[in-house]
Amino acid sequence: MSNQVIVLTEKEMPEVLRFYESNKITRNAPGVIFAAKIADTSITAYRSGKVLFQGVGADREAARWGTVSTAAKTKSSIAKGDVLPDNFASLSVIGSDETGTGDFFGPITVAACYVSSEKIELVRELGVKDSKQLTDAYMQQIAYDLKQVVPHCVLTLDNAKYNEIQSQGWSQGKIKAVLHNQAIQQVLEQMKPATPEYILIDQFAERQIYYKHLKNEATIIQDKVLFSTKAENLHVSVATASILARVAYLEQMDQLSALAGVTLPKGAGPKVDQIACQILRRKGEPFLHSITKVHFANTQKALKLAYKK
Repeated sequence: MSNQVIVLTEKEMPEVLRFYESNKITRNAPGVIFAAKIADTSITAYRSGKVLFQGVGADREAARWGTVSTAAKTKSSIAKGDVLPDNFASLSVIGSDETGTGDFFGPITVAACYVSSEKIELVRELGVKDSKQLTDAYMQQIAYDLKQVVPHCVLTLDNAKYNEIQSQGWSQGKIKAVLHNQAIQQVLEQMKPATPEYILIDQFAERQIYYKHLKNEATIIQDKVLFSTKAENLHVSVATASILARVAYLEQMDQLSALAGVTLPKGAGPKVDQIACQILRRKGEPFLHSITKVHFANTQKALKLAYKK
């Protein structure tokens, strides 16, 4: 399926909307001001002035109105890691990222997704940017639409499994490496026979350490793999993966909060100790262990608070 994006002025946009008015459909996605569907093409207009054409007739319909826009330049970054091609932000890339590693309550979630060059503008229009600039509520709002347009995989390591393998000597670095490798592998399977130009992992370990963690895995993805810190600024695929991982984490936190009977705080600070203490007193130590990363210092802090005289 072809995808084309054009950019219109405020004066030009109404003419396009009038032209497709008889084919108008409802589409409740962030930033969308108009959507239409003709026999072979979907048309979506955005508040930013961009119009996306998708389908067999995308080239034809886009040519009616203007020039296809070029991909935005890579954001400036002080990222460290592999040297990326100059045009990296416009290439077809699988990106992966994780969240939850620094939180006492809740799981670790890892996501990978593939954004082809022809879908970069669409993903941006759906609201993707550095997830650190987005609120949790906004990420939850756009996640559904993102999942509809890009091949993706989201893995959740619940607390029971996390505590089990951590007690066997697995470091967080190894846990993350295995999950990233598995998520990327699943996206590659979804894409077949297509392949990405590159794979970009938001770097949490040096390359040699990452692959050392994977030495016992049956399948190890190495071809075209790049590592960089601040990778969500370097390609929308990583920014999208970051959003999907975060939303999966938030969903799990909501479920665990319902079980605990209290809203579970994120992070590992003093507020976390206080809530963990409350849970200990009401539901006991086994329950607390079932929703936390037990090896964190918060466990002992909560015990001292709960049982101090």
